Amino acid sequence: MSIIKINAITVPADSGDELAHRFAARAGAVDNQEGFEGFELLQPTDERSTWLVITRWRDEKSFQDWVASKNFGRGHGHGDSHGEGADAARQKPVGVSAELWSYRIAGGSTPEA
Repeated sequence: MSIIKINAITVPADSGDELAHRFAARAGAVDNQEGFEGFELLQPTDERSTWLVITRWRDEKSFQDWVASKNFGRGHGHGDSHGEGADAARQKPVGVSAELWSYRIAGGSTPEA
């Protein structure tokens, strides 16, 4: 059964475009990670300032393996001082706070094609 990880990132009103740009620049970076099933970046359409990063994983181990990977570190500003991770390491965080929420699917429906 899939697990869902939601990173709720609070972003100043003038920084949302930058957050979206950074995610677009790394699009596909997690696609080949073992156990990865999907990703969405949700932008608020009301007065909220919290963006949601929703990922689906085969199991908790798959998610933890991603978090422990070098690719995760590079994408989250933990890169080395030279090479691919250098730009990410120099960027200041866009969000002012973040929370990681964990869920499992307990029900739902999907329309038939």
